[in-house]
Amino acid sequence: MADIILGIESSCDDTSAAVIKDGWLLSNVIASQEVHKSFGGVVPELASRAHEMNIVPVVSEALSRAGITGSDLTAIAFTRGPGLLGSLLVGTSFAKTMALSLDIPLVMVNHLQGHILAGFVKQEGSPNKAPSFPYLCLLVSGGNSQIVRVDSPLEFTILGQTIDDAVGEAFDKCSKMMGLGYPGGPIIDALAKKGDPKRFTFAKPHVEGLDYSFSGVKTSLLYFVRDQIAKDPEFMEKNKEDICASFQKCLIDILMDKLIKAAKLTGIKEITIGGGVSANSGLRQRIVQEGEKRKWNVYLPEFKFTTDNAAMIAIAGYYHYLAGERCPLDVAPVSRIADF
Repeated sequence: MADIILGIESSCDDTSAAVIKDGWLLSNVIASQEVHKSFGGVVPELASRAHEMNIVPVVSEALSRAGITGSDLTAIAFTRGPGLLGSLLVGTSFAKTMALSLDIPLVMVNHLQGHILAGFVKQEGSPNKAPSFPYLCLLVSGGNSQIVRVDSPLEFTILGQTIDDAVGEAFDKCSKMMGLGYPGGPIIDALAKKGDPKRFTFAKPHVEGLDYSFSGVKTSLLYFVRDQIAKDPEFMEKNKEDICASFQKCLIDILMDKLIKAAKLTGIKEITIGGGVSANSGLRQRIVQEGEKRKWNVYLPEFKFTTDNAAMIAIAGYYHYLAGERCPLDVAPVSRIADF
């Protein structure tokens, strides 16, 4: 009998539902929230209200596209955390109610595990290439920057992580500081394609081991732009492409230096990336180049699986379900999760 899993994702500002059957994707529906752009960042209260409006139609559409009804489901997987507590509460409550009404098991998923395992979602008409175990995943997003060793779908070890800001946060905050808009990652990436990445130099932190730090890079950019605008008020507008290209290169250099070090220390040559920042064209190009140079087997996620989506929650939940894991109906969402 086939295992059909409904995945529900509501950790931030995207409401998503997906259906997988024995690891194969049947549907993946995402409702994004545009309201946050005018605020320069996600407003938690607005996000949770939008989830309340979106959750029912999104789940209904996911089931419809998959060609199934609730009675066909084997289990429901949902994001327990980390994320915005109000947003997580909407998804968790809906998943509990639906599981109770259908009398089927409930499986909780760590949002970060979803990003790491997104490459294992199988699709009709796709190559469906996934890394072999063990592999290293560079997990980069607005809330996390980590190097994770993955020994199986349920075995994760954090080898290094940011000690302050995440790389995605650095993109967003510096974009806002430069008056470019939100979300900062795609904006800076687009401008960087037109600029000279070697035009300007920004300070890089010296952190021991495999941990990251991005707060100093932000400060370096802030002081640089401030000083240059004091000399020429039009400096930012005249040089924004070169500034973005140089800033992006600095962040990518920091990420790749530690990933290269991790690969050397572990001897692992199976490498992948995950999280929202894994959509960055400069990072994707650089990791492919390093892979060719160092004889890595590099796996890049499809763009639709880089942002928050329920397909990754469904596939992670599928593996947890196969391992016999279930969660009680009194489980509560959590904004922070210390480990995998």
